[in-house]
Amino acid sequence: MGEAPAFFEDDLQGDFPNGLLLKSKGCETAVNIGCNKTYVIGATEKESACTIGVRIFDKSTSKWVIPTVLGTKPKPLGGHSAIALDEDRILVIKGNSTSDDCFWFLEVNTAFVREQKTRFGTEVVAWSKGVIGESEKPIVISGPSGVGKGTLISKLMEEFPSMFGFSVSHTTRAPRNNEQNGVHYHFTERSVMEKDIKDEKFLEFAAVHGNLYGTSIEAVEVVTDRGKRCILDIDVQGARSVRASALEAVFIFICPPSFEELEKRLRSRGTETEEQIQKRLRNAKAELEQGNSPGLFDHILVNDDLEKCYKNLKKLLGLGECVKTTKIPVPKLVHIPLEHTVSKIDQKILINCTAPKQEKSAPNMFMLDLSSTKGGAPGRTRGLSIYAVEPSTNGVIGSEVLS
Repeated sequence: MGEAPAFFEDDLQGDFPNGLLLKSKGCETAVNIGCNKTYVIGATEKESACTIGVRIFDKSTSKWVIPTVLGTKPKPLGGHSAIALDEDRILVIKGNSTSDDCFWFLEVNTAFVREQKTRFGTEVVAWSKGVIGESEKPIVISGPSGVGKGTLISKLMEEFPSMFGFSVSHTTRAPRNNEQNGVHYHFTERSVMEKDIKDEKFLEFAAVHGNLYGTSIEAVEVVTDRGKRCILDIDVQGARSVRASALEAVFIFICPPSFEELEKRLRSRGTETEEQIQKRLRNAKAELEQGNSPGLFDHILVNDDLEKCYKNLKKLLGLGECVKTTKIPVPKLVHIPLEHTVSKIDQKILINCTAPKQEKSAPNMFMLDLSSTKGGAPGRTRGLSIYAVEPSTNGVIGSEVLS
């Protein structure tokens, strides 16, 4: 990132409307947060055209600050608008884009960002993609080896194949025969994964036999973006890491009726040596103790009978016979043109898309409702709603455009 010229700094010293388009520097916008900081958002001639960059101008010192940027960065499409929602977040709307990729939140002072500022010892901002509509919370299922959690998950996936999906884990080990990248694992370089872990892009990770394994936030969000509820099958330590993250999930611990029964099940499989069985039993004892830690798991299911436990799992997740035929509505996409203006009314954003040659039949004003948003950086901000608006009455026409 390059430094702005003197005339540009002079422009930022004074007062100007939020969302000011800085045409002299290319596709950039400037947004005031508080009295002293101006966030300049966009790609300049000296920056990569692949992502939208962020710079901070500190009026109190008249100096530029290049922040550490967390989260998945949006890709520019030639232009965007930006508006401050409060002192914590900026809404960025990409022009010439559809509603599945045009709303992005730049967090500048949320609890997550403040925590990262302390950790990095520098200025931090974080991107979060805005998503129309609600979504089901991911499910974290943990339990000791041999307890039957894998069988329970398989039964769930078999009965409800269109409702659930697995996140694909990352690993630094080389792929084995017939393993496909992005299907069995996301195979990656160690240096890349270590940087992503440092940048808080992983929910949990562990070193196993010299290689790193982990679950990225993006892998979970991708499953949710497809309209499915993500299932994470991870150990107790991984569950603890996920619980400490920003991800809102349902945490379920599967335990055996007794430790003796668990040992019996492990031995009956006949797939491990005595040394391996003893190691699994030691790990299982520790996991059973941690599984009862206050505040870690929301639900504990005892697998004394597989069918009974599976029935209880479905009941816990609100699943019944009628769910099999339930279809998840596919959101209708709204196109936001390159030329548009935005204004804020409480928790609603008015987007005016009026253009000289725009078709009269197409809606030219939309209302983006942010009052039910959940989540945030470094993943997704979900729960956005968008409506068509009648300019003359400023009222909502008919039903919600996206649901």
